Amino acid sequence: MGLDIYAGTLTRYYSHNWKTVVQQWAEKNGYSFSRISPDGEPAGNEEELSPAEVQATVENWRDQILDAISQPDQPPYAPWPEDNEKPYYTDKPDWDALGAMLLVAACHTYGQPVPPTVEKDWDFGEHPLIARLAEDPERVWSLFRGATWWIPLSDSFMFQAPLPTDAQTIIGTLGGLRKELEKLNQLAWRADEVTILRWTETEGYPADGTIGPDGQYSKADIPEHTQYDTQSLAKFSFSMFWQAMRFAEEQQVPILLDY
Repeated sequence: MGLDIYAGTLTRYYSHNWKTVVQQWAEKNGYSFSRISPDGEPAGNEEELSPAEVQATVENWRDQILDAISQPDQPPYAPWPEDNEKPYYTDKPDWDALGAMLLVAACHTYGQPVPPTVEKDWDFGEHPLIARLAEDPERVWSLFRGATWWIPLSDSFMFQAPLPTDAQTIIGTLGGLRKELEKLNQLAWRADEVTILRWTETEGYPADGTIGPDGQYSKADIPEHTQYDTQSLAKFSFSMFWQAMRFAEEQQVPILLDY
């Protein structure tokens, strides 16, 4: 089960009016691609609502959420715009890179050396330093507390709530995510934005194989990797979260993790 990051309207997301980077690559290169849900069924086969019905549903959910979290002595939070046309941002950090980013954050938080490599498909939630930061009452990061959505509010907080599908999740805010990403960059790299934006091209996963002219995947010339460079994966994931955060701020749209 892979991990994508999406920044855009919920209407586009729930109307399936967006494509993952893998889907975009497949279409560009003439390959077929099917998304499979965690239960093994093709994704998106549930009963379809029209985009107008989806928009009405998510706007109702949005308004209820904003009403619930608004403070009595403060102005109510303004609703973000919803439609099926606004642009979106997406990319694919996958779980190993997200885990590497969290590991770098945890190591620097507690003054410990960053392991040079991480195992492929590692269970990063079980790492002692990541688990420690996830429970640290003095350092509360939405990235470590299980947040999978961030809504476009400048205030910094998080809460548990039902999604439009009624599934429960931890929801953070863009203001909080920005502070966390700035903190991580300050702790680990102190990179400028130009450098951060390049990391999706200069860092990341090594190639495990190649696709030949016949469209067949081959590992004949490249060995399969079982370990990855921790810092490279961390920077790769960080760049995607940074780009999603900047895009979401500019467009005033939520960010969510799709898996």
